[in-house]
Amino acid sequence: MDTEVLIATMNLKNSKMLLEEMNIQTDAIICNQDMSVNTSYKTRKFRNNNVKIFSFQEKGVGLNRNNALMRANAKYCIIADDDLEFLNDYKETINKNFKKYPSADILAFNLLEDAPMRFETKKDFKVNRFNYMRFGAARLVVKRGSILKNNIFFNLNFGGGTDHGSGEDTLFLHECLTKGLKVMAVTDTIARLKNNRNSTWFDGYHKKYFEDKGALYAAISYKWSTILCLQFLIRHRKLFNNDLSLSLAYSYMKMGKQQYINFDK
Repeated sequence: MDTEVLIATMNLKNSKMLLEEMNIQTDAIICNQDMSVNTSYKTRKFRNNNVKIFSFQEKGVGLNRNNALMRANAKYCIIADDDLEFLNDYKETINKNFKKYPSADILAFNLLEDAPMRFETKKDFKVNRFNYMRFGAARLVVKRGSILKNNIFFNLNFGGGTDHGSGEDTLFLHECLTKGLKVMAVTDTIARLKNNRNSTWFDGYHKKYFEDKGALYAAISYKWSTILCLQFLIRHRKLFNNDLSLSLAYSYMKMGKQQYINFDK
């Protein structure tokens, strides 16, 4: 077994339908969070592949992804959300790119979108501390051994279902780079993002949004958090100019920073 899709989902009703909609063609793990069901574990076959299905009475996308990572067996693990539809040749594309970059621990692929909103890699490059924030978790394929050897997991304080609605993927990549893992962004695509649901965390540029950003930058680096906040506001000010002023947005980010710093006090 060399490739496994790690699917984070909620309130799962029909595993076969989900696997069909996602066009799963390799082994997979479904980690389902549902507060209305008992914790359970099942297995099934799908297109002659092995699928493990776990259900937990828990919340938090980071915790959900960690549950899958801890139970994975494959060399290459695809971090996936349930709104992805994989291309028919995704396994071959992954193998091809790891052969191209054998020293890479993580590959970041492009995503097909009906209305493109995410950064698109036009030329392969090495991801570093200055550009890693461009990539969400659902673009990543990781070498399981590299992740476990370095004791890297998703942060439980950030992401959907936590106090801070996003940022778990940014912190995951930050830790990978801090611990010396090699991350490559490649031009190939392995999945299409289905734009058939609203964001689970973004509902506008308001106080909570900027507080969460401030907390995220404090988690990345308290020393550099002020600079990180300011660069974010300068680069993205056109997105929220109609909602609130630059100074007010910054004040909310400072509040978020302080709330995170005082979290355990």
